[in-house]
Amino acid sequence: MEEHRYKWIMGFVLLATLVLVLFLLNIGVGSVAIPFEDILKVLLGEEASRNAYNSIILKSRLPQTITAVLAGAGLAVGGLQMQTLFRNPLAGPSILGISSGAGLGVALVLLFAGNVLGVSISGYGLLGHMTVVGAAFLGAFLILLLIVFFAQALRDNTILLIVGIMVGYAASAIIGVMKFYSPKEDVHAYVIWGLGSFSNVTWEHLIVLIPVVLIGLLYSLMLIKPLNVLVLGENYAENLGINIKHTRLAILFCTGLLTASITAFCGPIAFLGLAVPHLTKGLFRTSNQKVLLPAVIVAGSVLALFCNLIARLPGFEGALPINVVTGLIGAPIVISVIIKRRKLNMNG
Repeated sequence: MEEHRYKWIMGFVLLATLVLVLFLLNIGVGSVAIPFEDILKVLLGEEASRNAYNSIILKSRLPQTITAVLAGAGLAVGGLQMQTLFRNPLAGPSILGISSGAGLGVALVLLFAGNVLGVSISGYGLLGHMTVVGAAFLGAFLILLLIVFFAQALRDNTILLIVGIMVGYAASAIIGVMKFYSPKEDVHAYVIWGLGSFSNVTWEHLIVLIPVVLIGLLYSLMLIKPLNVLVLGENYAENLGINIKHTRLAILFCTGLLTASITAFCGPIAFLGLAVPHLTKGLFRTSNQKVLLPAVIVAGSVLALFCNLIARLPGFEGALPINVVTGLIGAPIVISVIIKRRKLNMNG
């Protein structure tokens, strides 16, 4: 046991170090390279050697970096909770159609308004962006309420999972119809939103995003005990006095809150919630949620910061969508999980 505890501590130290290093690299690396001394000065509230550095860090890179940390942590927790609840290694925070709900809300604003009302929301600057964020959150939250309703009526997690997937397909079908009849400019704006980005989040947005994500993360820590019992199976959990129905609703609401808020501000971020739990389990070699859940919070931040750094390398001029990077990293991880499970089933 002591040996495992030592490995876990070293794992957390490694992840925490990576977060710090990647945080500073995200602020310093880009089309304009900023010296380390100037980064520290600005972070400590002092003036950098050039006024431009202050502006670049405080107005652009720092809020973008903080957003990456929050998004990575929140989506990773959502992925772990969904994989534990449904006992499915390919479950992710978007599997219940919540991200599709956010996309439907954005489509109604960007595509419906442009096609029916003759108004291009994307051309209204900050007001237009806030409208898109509000529509995304409302769409995601309405789908969350729908899933919670089904969760109360259905006892079988497999059926609930299928219902969530079907809700997502239905939302995607409605979006497809609107895209077909919408002007090219509005479709382009919707596609850009769908590629995901941490760079569109400003300090005004973070005033909302930070407390919501922190509440979701704290709530997830309160669910560690029931999650640990669910790992052993629902029948065992019921024998230990765990209320499966209430626990399932709590997990769904926690994941839904994190997914809805992050998707609303950043767009649908692919693969982070799916890949991080598997990377963390491979690093810590445990199914204990007391270790895994805090670990995925840190590991999610690490992977999101790394992907954001790649997307912002000078050669890409800050134009590479975040989902391109998360897809290139996450897809091989998912494939390896499928192959590993197939080998285990064949050997079993």
